[in-house]
Amino acid sequence: MTKEYIEVRGAQEHNLKDLDVTIPRESFTVVTGLSGSGKSSLAFETVYAEGQRRYIESLSAYARNFLGQMDKPQVETVEGLSPAISIDQKNAANNPRSTVGTVTELHDYLRLLYARVGTPHCPECGREVGEQSAQNMVERILELPEGTRAKIAAPVVRDQKGAFEDLFEELVSEGYSRVEVDGEEYDLTLDDPDLDENFDHTVDVVVDRIRVSTEDRPRIVDSVETALEEADGVLKLILPDPPEETVTDLGEEARRTGALGDEVETDDRFVVEFSKDLACTHCGIDVPEIETRSFSFNSPHGACPECEGLGETKEVDENLVVQDESKPLKEVFEPWSYNRSYYQTRLDAVAEHFDVSLSTPLEDVDDGIREAFLYGTSDQVLFKRNTKNGIRRKRKRFEGIVPNLDRRYLETDSDSTREHIEDYMSVTECPACDGTRLKPASRAVLVDGTSITEINAMSIGDALAHFESLEANFTEREKVIAEEILKEIRARLSFMVEVGLEYLTLDREASTLSGGESQRIRLATQIGSGLVGVLYVLDEPSIGLHQRDNDRLLDTLEELRDLGNTLLVVEHDEETMRRADNVIDMGPGPGKRGGEVVVNGPVEEVKACEESITGDYLSGRRQIPVPDERRDPDGGPASEASGTTSDEGIESDGTLTIRGARQHNLDDVDVDIPLGCFTAITGVSGSGKSTLMHEVLYKGLAREMNDNTSVVPGDHDALESIEEIETVRLIDQSPIGRTPRSNPATYTNVFDYVRELFAQTKLSKQRGYEKGRFSFNVKGGRCEECGGQGTVKIEMNFLSDVYVPCEECDGARYNDATLDVTYKGKTISDVLEMEVGEAYDFFESNSQIRRRLKLLKDVGLDYMTLGQPSTTLSGGEAQRIKLAEELGKKDSGETLYLLDEPTTGLHHEDERKLIEVLHRLTDDGNTVVVIEHELDLVKNADHIIDLGPEGGEHGGEVVATGTPEEVARLEESHTGRYLRDLLPNVELEGPRGERGEPVSAPLDDD
Repeated sequence: MTKEYIEVRGAQEHNLKDLDVTIPRESFTVVTGLSGSGKSSLAFETVYAEGQRRYIESLSAYARNFLGQMDKPQVETVEGLSPAISIDQKNAANNPRSTVGTVTELHDYLRLLYARVGTPHCPECGREVGEQSAQNMVERILELPEGTRAKIAAPVVRDQKGAFEDLFEELVSEGYSRVEVDGEEYDLTLDDPDLDENFDHTVDVVVDRIRVSTEDRPRIVDSVETALEEADGVLKLILPDPPEETVTDLGEEARRTGALGDEVETDDRFVVEFSKDLACTHCGIDVPEIETRSFSFNSPHGACPECEGLGETKEVDENLVVQDESKPLKEVFEPWSYNRSYYQTRLDAVAEHFDVSLSTPLEDVDDGIREAFLYGTSDQVLFKRNTKNGIRRKRKRFEGIVPNLDRRYLETDSDSTREHIEDYMSVTECPACDGTRLKPASRAVLVDGTSITEINAMSIGDALAHFESLEANFTEREKVIAEEILKEIRARLSFMVEVGLEYLTLDREASTLSGGESQRIRLATQIGSGLVGVLYVLDEPSIGLHQRDNDRLLDTLEELRDLGNTLLVVEHDEETMRRADNVIDMGPGPGKRGGEVVVNGPVEEVKACEESITGDYLSGRRQIPVPDERRDPDGGPASEASGTTSDEGIESDGTLTIRGARQHNLDDVDVDIPLGCFTAITGVSGSGKSTLMHEVLYKGLAREMNDNTSVVPGDHDALESIEEIETVRLIDQSPIGRTPRSNPATYTNVFDYVRELFAQTKLSKQRGYEKGRFSFNVKGGRCEECGGQGTVKIEMNFLSDVYVPCEECDGARYNDATLDVTYKGKTISDVLEMEVGEAYDFFESNSQIRRRLKLLKDVGLDYMTLGQPSTTLSGGEAQRIKLAEELGKKDSGETLYLLDEPTTGLHHEDERKLIEVLHRLTDDGNTVVVIEHELDLVKNADHIIDLGPEGGEHGGEVVATGTPEEVARLEESHTGRYLRDLLPNVELEGPRGERGEPVSAPLDDD
């Protein structure tokens, strides 16, 4: 009998305190709690890791050699486990060859469909091409009416210049007497054709003249095979007086099943061509055999040869080579320094050739001369070079600066030269394949008149509509072949729509997807698998999701549960908790103060538990308050918020305006961002928020304010009022470091001050230890056995590599001499093991260290250890460390801060701290712009820019702007409707109105 619960006993992974917990099977369980309370340690490092480990251990040692081996988590027992599948926030792929189509395996089914039922067409003229056996051709001929006269001819010469006397002699020697030259018949035994060798001619050898009859079938078969052999697999069927009722059928049927060209009509004659191979006889192009790999841009059989299947190429960009046309010719070409003799010689020679001075600004010279400098001359130029033997002169064409850079980029073996040239190159859509990644022949294969590249360019929603009725025009044979393939394609597309990804196009690069989108793609794949009895462990699937899309996601999760699976979801989203069967609240605090189960039961039980901070927020005992007043974008008095106004009023400082933004799906929008205010950019998934902030605003400002020409912003007309901003800072979720040597202490410079403290101790001065002695990154004070890492990797052959504490330093990172030095009884290694909150109290006498640690506490990271490797930090934690570091900088108060979903991974209690930090930044005279879906943060904004109305091609418009109250009253705004339940001054009811908790007084910080 199947156990009803997964029972975890004695879990001690990370900060878990000998934890016992039961998780109901075949139910939807949410694990929640403060950041650092042990949620992931329980769900991923314990339950999932043990399930995965047991599965892998059941395999042979040979199989484990390829799969690797997971370490046994620190837990006594886990009973009732099912096979476990983890669906986390890691991006699907960083490979530029991975697309939405490939990671969902949709492209594999598309390739199969096009290889099996696709109709090849000529990539040049678009005519249909096909292949037939000799037997097929005979059958087509015998379908003609009995007695029809026909010639079977072999086209031995097609559109070639020459008189062909030798060919005619050879044909006679082989026994052929009749030929047709340019459609006119000749008897070679009586007359040699007199051809003008300067004109193109076509020569067809008449192999046989027949009357169609089933009795003559052997003779027709023999003639067809002979003609195919003479003309390398191609033959012509010439009908001198074709029957009217059959000509059209023969032509269309022959073309559809393999005829390779136009019927050539001379008087009443009718000519049709057949081919054994795929080739367009009209254009003389061979079409390769159609296989599934013909449609793979990861295979040389299908990839565009120019861009090798990437869809884009690097080219030297004239706009980067010439950045300021007002500069003189001597200095205007950025890659060519006039101080180098090679470039000086060439610039002098071209200037002398055109009789212009190198001190003339480029904008003042003729276009022809400008083109000559950039792209080369057609005339020869006299180059002079000074040598020890005198002046050497040489005449040759000038190559041109742009072609010179292109050539050297391909030919050089020097990495530094290549990097130098790359500074003047931009990535452009491949001109050969128009960014479609495939060869012309592959793009010319059609199914129901549509190529595979057209399908790839569709959004998932449009693709599903396209495939719904695709087989209506199929033949019976095609329907049988395509039935199973289409079923799989439709199923996968449907699952993608179910999880709210209908706006993604199939050719979208996987590396450009957000973590939430990648997670939902994998979730859709799992729904499609139809597995039952599986344990799914998910990591905050609501990240990056608008409330409307989140509701659809929750429907999907419930569907997975109803199939008979167990769902264990790490999540902070309130709606997810309300719809879960069971909630496990971890705590009571973060880090060392966490690692226990505060409450485990239905959501009502959590709400009733007064020890649970999560329960406080779910029940309304605590809440993130609506601000009493909002900063007015127009510089006027404060506008309504919670219903009160201020006499003083909070003024803003003008407006930063984006004009004509049209990158990706943005629909030529104008956006005003009030300066000195806290602005939230909202909208459903795929509406264009990230494009507006990252591609247009940030890159546009980086290029204009810092004169950074290597940054190419998204398409827009202009950015206005940028002079009002002193600097711009993007605080995203990218890692703070890519090696374990980077950690919060080093990133925020806390460790510099700590090392100075240790260097100033009495023992350090006696021994002559400098600050560098206490760095684990340089030789001297660190343990050389482990290189300052604290761990040593033991390779285990077919088992997973094991990391063990270094025997020399016992994991302390430093040698014994360095560890002799203590500050207040603690070694430098002990300090790295301290949590931020603990260190804040420990260094109470050092204001520099305390100030930086206070900033980390302010953003809710007091549970984090100072030496935690940056590679183990979540995206949200990395972003908050960057935010703390920014808070520590002294600025003039005119900084534009851009944040992308800063509430990622935050409990409501931590979110409240973050909102206070953002308000503090704004109160100091800065401008804060945040992409966000979390409504508690959105309701705190002074101004909302809501994009939509939908995602993908149906988005990219500004749906609403204004205060949260103004946006909440607009029916067309999805964000506004969901905001209604959280704003006391808006009487309208939102979509979740019946589940909203009563609004209580703002929470005190005690």
